[in-house]
Amino acid sequence: MKNSKLIFCALGFFFPGTGLNCFYLQGFKSFWAWVQFIALLGGIAGWGLLKAAHFHSAPGWVLITFGFIAIEASWLTTIALGLRPDEKWDAQFNPGIEESKRTRSGWPVILTVIFSLVFGAGVMMTFLAISFEQFFISQIYEAKKLSQ
Repeated sequence: MKNSKLIFCALGFFFPGTGLNCFYLQGFKSFWAWVQFIALLGGIAGWGLLKAAHFHSAPGWVLITFGFIAIEASWLTTIALGLRPDEKWDAQFNPGIEESKRTRSGWPVILTVIFSLVFGAGVMMTFLAISFEQFFISQIYEAKKLSQ
């Protein structure tokens, strides 16, 4: 069976953090796919903790950071492997493929790479802005407690 670069990139872009793109290439034996999936589940649990504690839960922040890293890693993998030349893609993921069935990626692959970059950068900036905001709010709260 031929491994399609477009399907890999689409899974990485549309389902970030689930590990589906790595499962597509390597099956259920993929270590990094399982790491991404478990980290995403941890991030979802961290979000629940943060909402329940009004964003004042250290374990919640740690878990949501793992989920964030899983999502970003998925988009980064999409970018890195999506930009790989077709010859190298076939050599690694489609060894011994016939000449007529070789990978010929085009604009759809490039568009998934571009959107992965845009969404990845946007989510990273948003996460960092919210994290720093919450950090400085907690510092102000602690300073008010000390002054009283």
